[in-house]
Amino acid sequence: MFTLRNMSIIKHPEKQYLELVKHVLENGYKEKGRNGNVLTHIGAAMRFPLYEQDTRSKNYNKPIMPLMTTKRLAWKTCLKELLWFMKGETDNGLLREQGVKIWNDNGTREFLDSRGLERYKEDDLGAIYGHQWRYFNAPYYTSKFNYKGMGVDQLNNVVRQLKYEKNSRRIIMSAWNPCQLNDMALPPCHVLSQFHVVDNDKLICTMYQRSADIGLGLPFNIASYSFLTHILAHHCGLKAAELIHFIGNAHIYEDHIDALNTQLENPFPERYPLIKIKEQRDEIDEYEMDDFKIVGYVSSKKINMKMRA
Repeated sequence: MFTLRNMSIIKHPEKQYLELVKHVLENGYKEKGRNGNVLTHIGAAMRFPLYEQDTRSKNYNKPIMPLMTTKRLAWKTCLKELLWFMKGETDNGLLREQGVKIWNDNGTREFLDSRGLERYKEDDLGAIYGHQWRYFNAPYYTSKFNYKGMGVDQLNNVVRQLKYEKNSRRIIMSAWNPCQLNDMALPPCHVLSQFHVVDNDKLICTMYQRSADIGLGLPFNIASYSFLTHILAHHCGLKAAELIHFIGNAHIYEDHIDALNTQLENPFPERYPLIKIKEQRDEIDEYEMDDFKIVGYVSSKKINMKMRA
């Protein structure tokens, strides 16, 4: 497994990602994937701190966000998608109205038909993340159906446990539901997250991702689960401490290689930006974009890479 065990030798956590990129470019298995030629590595792990530690007292200081700095990350797009998941939504039209395009190809008539989902209207993505997080295993009808009270509300179960059973080792949320994979426009890539409270008030998220597009998707996934950990900590009276990210299949698409080589040459700043959450909402699915502020995000410019459906 590719992992950097001694974090003391890593001056900036982003170096873990850059070292993974270098490793796969130099040593990855050449394969023909579902949607293009790839270089593949099996088994990787990275750790990202979610707070800035006071150098004198070693105490928790300021909450930070591990947003990619060697290229510009569209963090607002990432956060909009996450809040959409948290509300249990599966209608891509709601994302498109906010200017988010990342699910557009998966919601086309052609793509849905290729998945055997002729019964869905365009932009209905089926029983994907939002459905599983909020209504796990409830029969899926349409993206417009009211599923309230159906299935298992995993996200609210996580909130309840973090508030009242925070020493539990069973605080888990899964998007992988074998019973409904054929009801999804795309089976989940980030499949399971587990939450741990240490020192009575510090929240750590461990996340397992079965498949990671290193160039384009992985920086988004790191940011998304960092946002989720910060939101849960804020909502439950805890402090976000760390994201630990495990990957099964990490791959680089052939047409991303030049862009990643460019990224490897870019400088990065010493610090990640700060995150501020303004309000504490009554319910976990009531947070909106205006509740969040990212302070001090400095990065290299955007690097374009082709998105896969």
